Amino acid sequence: MNYTTCKECNAPLYADDMAIYMKLVRRDANEFLCIDCLAKFFGCSRADIEKLIKYYRENGNCGLFR
Repeated sequence: MNYTTCKECNAPLYADDMAIYMKLVRRDANEFLCIDCLAKFFGCSRADIEKLIKYYRENGNCGLFR
């Protein structure tokens, strides 16, 4: 299990990286992608992922973003 670095590029992971990965990919993940690699995986921009993070945090209904 790797909770400290991105499984693709080895960039350091932060709480938002792990939370959005669990929200969009797999809730019980043991490895994670950083926001940049997750954006590449979904074929979108980093800004798109950051907008989702902001939405979930402001919405308040997802325990991953509290």
